[in-house]
Amino acid sequence: MPKPIALPAVAAGVNPHRNARTLAQIPILDPLLYQPHAQRPVRSKMRELDKDTLIMPHTHAWAQLALSTGGVIRLSLANATYIVPPHRAVWVPPGVQHAVTMVETARLYTLYFLPDTHGGGAQARWMNDPIWQECRVMEASALLRALVVEMDIGSDKSLPLTPAQQERELHLSALVCDELRRAPVIHLGIRLPKDKRLKNLCEAVLKDPTRHETLEQWILDTGASLRTVARLFRSELGCTFTQWRQQVVLAHAVALAAQQLPIAHIAAELGYTPSAFSALVRRTVGMTAATFLGQQQPAPPAV
Repeated sequence: MPKPIALPAVAAGVNPHRNARTLAQIPILDPLLYQPHAQRPVRSKMRELDKDTLIMPHTHAWAQLALSTGGVIRLSLANATYIVPPHRAVWVPPGVQHAVTMVETARLYTLYFLPDTHGGGAQARWMNDPIWQECRVMEASALLRALVVEMDIGSDKSLPLTPAQQERELHLSALVCDELRRAPVIHLGIRLPKDKRLKNLCEAVLKDPTRHETLEQWILDTGASLRTVARLFRSELGCTFTQWRQQVVLAHAVALAAQQLPIAHIAAELGYTPSAFSALVRRTVGMTAATFLGQQQPAPPAV
């Protein structure tokens, strides 16, 4: 029986999505029942969750990959939030407190990865690279999604795997790790400030980025001056309000795209013309709107 890994304490805090309409708040399933160990260095679990369900803030001593089938999820940290559609996945390093909200009803798959420092061995050393010590959103290839679905999702209360099943899981998990290392990174995390006035403003923008057009309108409820708020954006988030709001707009575009809406409709919903929206996407993430939103059409067959 593997020795349980000590879990870091979860800091007390508020609901990271307190402005959201939350239908249900649920704890995580006992993480020790899915704890990865040397014999099973990558473990998987799956939950079918309704829209607006919030998995309360928690942390664990192993890395995590979260992706959904058929719906958008939102993963929140103390200083950032990520909106993740089904064709992407989000990586969470060990020890990072996070909460997950289902933007849409979906199956949520969570994979746990045993770090090298806890017995993961040579096959886990790729996680020691500094790039894997931060949260990141990645493209989830069709192969990666298929591998995740094929992983065993039984807990330690289930019947133990047979030698053949365990060998198959090791092969699948090795392919999962290989696909992760190859996956393109999408720089779409939305940083959040510590200052209470600015955080309240940012949460309001996250809820509805089209409600106001200018910072002058957004600051009316903050009790702070325009100069103060502009300075806080630069000092806490390292950008202007306009640059930060554009990241929020792109995150909302991702959620709308998951509903199979055409790009022109998405642009209109967010207050842009199709050409202006396409220019924003290319300027911000360096790709076409269709590629960014996962709506790239396959090339026609050669004749």
